[in-house]
Order: sequence, then structure tokens, then C-alpha cells
Amino acid sequence: MSSFWFYFTEGWKHIISQDALDHQLFIIALAVIYTFRDWKRVLILVTAFTIGHSLTLALSVFNVIRVASSWVEFLIPVTIVLTALWNVLRQHKPRQINANYFLALFFGLIHGLGFANTIRMMLASDESVGTGLLGFNLGLEAGQVIVVLVVLLLTKLVTGGLKIPQRIYIFAVSALVFILSLKMALERVPSLS
Repeated sequence: MSSFWFYFTEGWKHIISQDALDHQLFIIALAVIYTFRDWKRVLILVTAFTIGHSLTLALSVFNVIRVASSWVEFLIPVTIVLTALWNVLRQHKPRQINANYFLALFFGLIHGLGFANTIRMMLASDESVGTGLLGFNLGLEAGQVIVVLVVLLLTKLVTGGLKIPQRIYIFAVSALVFILSLKMALERVPSLS
């Protein structure tokens, strides 16, 4: 059981730590278009991301897939740029919002590769690979739920308390996430040589 909690904590830190800004920005970009009345949809969205993340993490740990870390570190902020841009450019019609589930799942596949090398080394000497992966992914999910809760609370405060229209709030948050993630992506462009 101590192995499970070790990996749960690692998954939690993967989202909550100060070094996890790129993952936090992605969750913010996904969740900013929702309110508390959409909490079920947001949880499904975050779970779709975790499923994608978990799948590539497992495939990587079992050496089925490997991608150069320089490309993964570049592609992670690119997924955030695209998600934030998607928020800014669309009109938030229900059918378009449903596309977020597919974005979350697909982009989760890319994000899962971001921690793959580290967890592969951690699990190499551990006999309970399944327990480690389960603990990590549940910790990741718990951390994401906390980030989503903070986003929904902030949305309630800004749009309900300060009476800022939701479309302006979504635009402002998404634009900020876009700028920060674009900067990250440009700093991480891999060498083609």
C-alpha cells in the first residue's frame, strides 16, 4: 500500500506542484468555459484527459511507444496554445463544447508522454507496476479536480460576484493562457538537426 501512496503523491505533484504550470494551464484552458452547473461535464472532460494521459503513460512504461522528450516538451505547450485559441475563436455552442472531450482525450495522449521517462525509471525497480500506474493516475485525477474546482470558483466570483460577462472572462483567461503557453512552446522548439 505504501507503493500506491508514493505514486499517488507523484501523480498529485504532477499537477499541483510549481513545476506543473504547463499542465495547470491546460486544465484551466479546458475548464474556463464551464460553470458550476456544468460540473458533471467538467469531470467527464478531466477524466477524458486522464484516460489519454494514462494510456500513453502505460504504453511508454511497457516500452510500446517512445517519443523524444524534446518533442514532447514542445508539443505539450502547443496543445495548450490550441485549446486556448479554440476558446477564443469559437462561439461556445453546445455541439462545439462537446468537441472538448475529444480534444482532452487526444491532448491527454501527448501530455502522458511528458512524465513517461521519469515514471518509467521509477517503476523499473518496482515490482508493482500496475499499482504504481493506478496510484499515479488517481493522484493526477485528484490534482486535476482541485485545479478545476479553483477555476469554477474563480469563474463564479468573477462572473457572478463582479458581474463580468462570461464571454469576456473566457476571452481574457484564454488569451492569457495562450500567451503564456505560446512563450513556453517557442522556448521549447526542438532542434531539427
